[in-house]
Amino acid sequence: MNRALRTGLSLALLVLAFAACPARAADKLLWRGASERVDADIDGWSLPQLLEHLADATGWQVFVEPDTRLKQPVSVKFSNLTASDALGRLLGDLSFAVLPQANAPAKLFVFRTSVGDATQRVQRRELAKAKPIADEIVLLRKPGSKESAEDLAKRLGAKITGRVDEFGAYRLKFADENAARQALASLNGNTDFDVDYNYSVPRPVGAEALAATSALSLALKPDASPPAGQLVVGLIDAAVQKNSPYSEFLLAGVSVAGDAAPGSASPTHGTSMFETLLRGLASTQDKDGTTSVRVLPVDVYGNSESTSTFDVARGIVEALNAGAKIINLSLASPGDSQLLHNVIIKGAERGALFIAAAGNEPNTLPNYPAAYPEVLAVTAGGKNGLASYANRGEFVDVVAPGSSIIYFGGKAYMVSGTSASTAYISGLAAGMKASTGASATALTGKLVEVFGVKK
Repeated sequence: MNRALRTGLSLALLVLAFAACPARAADKLLWRGASERVDADIDGWSLPQLLEHLADATGWQVFVEPDTRLKQPVSVKFSNLTASDALGRLLGDLSFAVLPQANAPAKLFVFRTSVGDATQRVQRRELAKAKPIADEIVLLRKPGSKESAEDLAKRLGAKITGRVDEFGAYRLKFADENAARQALASLNGNTDFDVDYNYSVPRPVGAEALAATSALSLALKPDASPPAGQLVVGLIDAAVQKNSPYSEFLLAGVSVAGDAAPGSASPTHGTSMFETLLRGLASTQDKDGTTSVRVLPVDVYGNSESTSTFDVARGIVEALNAGAKIINLSLASPGDSQLLHNVIIKGAERGALFIAAAGNEPNTLPNYPAAYPEVLAVTAGGKNGLASYANRGEFVDVVAPGSSIIYFGGKAYMVSGTSASTAYISGLAAGMKASTGASATALTGKLVEVFGVKK
């Protein structure tokens, strides 16, 4: 490993040691990794609510004595308490016992009389199952199909609102949910098209302003490589503002969601990810910081608060066709789209490395595209292990800093979550590839070796 790369990875580990957890609104319970220091801001939780949140935050197996009640709802606010002190504050007049397990999550028993009476298992909360966009379906053309998508859409009473011809995919919109359901029933057994679904992908949370006075400059400068010699990173996200101080690393952007008007008052999520990516890249560079890496911003949100798996797939296709070798996906959805997976499979076959956010809920449920096997899934970490808000599912591959300080318009901002972790890893991967020419497989192996989640 060259000196610049060793330095970059060391800096990344240093950032992990000091990464801060994001601020949360009221009603939070944050259990901070191996140190088991706890923050809480709770207003009026019942015992079932409290125990469900405890099970989520800790990963423990939680058992309660049947018919146990709190004398009054839990309303507490504290920070940095030990696990034992926190449980005492949270559970009030109830007794508890924590039993560590050698090769399994610890067990927490909550009871009034004796630990042996805590026999009722508390089920962890589950996120709502992914629901497709109700008045839409996606058609995927089968090999040898004869009927055109236009004719089929007309016959179904739908309008084609999007298409990815390279993958034979067509987005159909119906008058309402009932019309879409009727169309689905009529497509059962269709010999020309398979049916896929389109899922909403929420816009990730933006950056928060910080009281800081000086910017940490990046030791980066673009080299004079012609376009054919540049390493392109596709940033599939919200629009990146043109007044970014690092616009010299930006290629002309692409939008699949119309023209966005992000303004210049504060950084968009796309701008935040762009600068976070560059910070990861800078940590791999030699002193002069000259690099062939360029970022292609692909806007899949426009002015909307959400995009869809269909448009994320379209955005990836645009990036791949523009020559991107690394694709950053600082977004997540529980919706499993066959079209999105098909696009990623094809991109991986062409040698592209896909890096995606695992999600900001402390559970093990899969989020996409991170959960696809062709994707390097990134979760967030802090100085004591995984961030309390971060997904920790079996699909997760690596852990990286869960927060990033960026500078925009002369002001400092902090962006937090697995989005930032993903962009940082993408920057590291870009620096490694630019300096070594390593394949996607080799890059993945090295990143997992250094940042891999212990399973």
